[in-house]
Amino acid sequence: MSSRRVFTIAEVDALIPELTAIVERQLRRQSEIEECLAELARSCGGLPHALEDEAEDTSAVLRMKADLRQRIAHYEQGWEDVAALGAVLKDPQIGLVDFYGEIEGRRVWLCWRHGEERLRYYHELSAGFSGRVPLRPETRHRLLN
Repeated sequence: MSSRRVFTIAEVDALIPELTAIVERQLRRQSEIEECLAELARSCGGLPHALEDEAEDTSAVLRMKADLRQRIAHYEQGWEDVAALGAVLKDPQIGLVDFYGEIEGRRVWLCWRHGEERLRYYHELSAGFSGRVPLRPETRHRLLN
């Protein structure tokens, strides 16, 4: 953990527009994957056990599986863009992302969730989403100035 870049609040705030675009793209991809899975389930009479091609698959099912495999690969690859920013994806379903930071001399996770216009929360390294603590205005002001 010590080799991880330590972000400031201002640095995270500056990344939020790019992060928002990435997460929105990923949430769209996630929705498309769910739609493809539903279509595949309708065609197969239920979800298949695997996405690998099987001898009994029709040509339509083979196309759906290939499309789904490709969409999943793009989806998984897309989260690498979050990591490239120095962030850690915590929950892809809601677009929850943490950055390693420091508040009042302590190492913490600076915690951002899709839809938040700026960084508003942090939590201890050992805590999760439920342990999010609001950044007090005076803390934000002091750390930004």
